[in-house]
Order: sequence, then structure tokens, then C-alpha cells
Amino acid sequence: MMNEQPIAPKRWITIRVKPDEYIVIYKLFKQTANKKLSQYVRKVLLQKPVVIHYKDVSTSEILSALNQLSRELSAIGNNFNQTVHKLHTLDHVPEIKIWAELTESGRQNLLKK
Repeated sequence: MMNEQPIAPKRWITIRVKPDEYIVIYKLFKQTANKKLSQYVRKVLLQKPVVIHYKDVSTSEILSALNQLSRELSAIGNNFNQTVHKLHTLDHVPEIKIWAELTESGRQNLLKK
């Protein structure tokens, strides 16, 4: 079989709607998976199934909090790794004590998170 290309729409159907009707139609369109308003209207007119996105607000809040926590943990872990690396390169005792204290405070912060 040869690759069949989808046929582009060739006929125009123009309708006029009131501003408040357009707002309702556009809000319904925004709740769907369609990328274009014309796709949505075509499916509705032809009585084809329309996929609607369902947004769970509580899940969104949880995901947002988890994303923020992940970024914080990543930053703390990065700082901790840099500190440990610096500790391994030091050769003077006073410097090692200072970096050891900083490392411990970073470790405590990481454990709190």
C-alpha cells in the first residue's frame, strides 16, 4: 500500500454566533484535547467523540509541592556534594574543621527535608 495522505478540508461552513455563545463554545473547546477550535467544532457537528481533559485540583497542588521539594532537595544535595568534594581536597587542619562544620549543617538540612 502507498502512504495515504489525509485529505485537507476543502469546503467552508461559516456560522455567526453571539459573543456570549462564542465564550461558551471556547470554554468547552479549552477543556478538550483538541489543538484547534475548528477540530473541536467539526467533531461536535459530526457527532464524533471528543476527549475532555479532567483536571484534579488537589492532585495539581500535591504535584506542585512535590516539584518544589524535589528542586530543594536537588539544590541541597548539590551543595552537600560540593562540600564533600572540597573536604577531600583540603590539606590544612583548620580549613578541614570549618568545612566539616559546614558539611554537617548541610547534612542536617538535607535530613530535615
